Amino acid sequence: MTREEFKQKNNIIGKSQELNDLVDVVIQVAPSDITVLIYGESGVGKEIFARAIHNASSRTDKPLITVNCGAIPEGILESELFGHKKGSFTGAIDHRKGYFEMADRGTLFLDEIAEMPLTTQVKVLRAIEGKEFMRIGGETLTNVDVRFIAATNKDLQNEVDEKHFREDLYFRLKVVTLNIPPLRKRKGDIELLADYFIKNYAKDNHMPQPVLTTEALHS
Repeated sequence: MTREEFKQKNNIIGKSQELNDLVDVVIQVAPSDITVLIYGESGVGKEIFARAIHNASSRTDKPLITVNCGAIPEGILESELFGHKKGSFTGAIDHRKGYFEMADRGTLFLDEIAEMPLTTQVKVLRAIEGKEFMRIGGETLTNVDVRFIAATNKDLQNEVDEKHFREDLYFRLKVVTLNIPPLRKRKGDIELLADYFIKNYAKDNHMPQPVLTTEALHS
């Protein structure tokens, strides 16, 4: 598959050298099970690249489970990730699978991983290293075969230095790192992206496609 075919298949819009270099790395690492850490500001498309990696892997016909670590309250994050046994805590009225188990033989995308509490980081590290985990309230280990992709808009090395993130987990995650530059640093992609979103907006609303003027693009 060529670079342009890969971009088209995965809705990666742009022609800048920065974007093309990034896509080339994704094409190289996607077929393996190597762990990938994606850096980028909010809105740059980290989930799009995570999905592209999954789609180009041997796990493409298995689930891609996305978890926004910053959107789940700390008190229930471990239950969401690892699941729980009935009666293991107040409100646990039945057995429940967690995201790790749901992603078995597929890919688990841990978005905004810098927001994950240190106590949860320990358990995630063990699951990555041992390919097994224990449900909350459980007594036996559950084996999982999962490929891990993580993303953050923070500098994880700085988070490690500030004791907000575990160094051992950081090194486990950063086997391959992708840095997605913000749009202001790849201005050559603005016109293509604007055209893409305008076309889709017009199509979804059953209206003629507006024409972008030069003034609008450079304002």
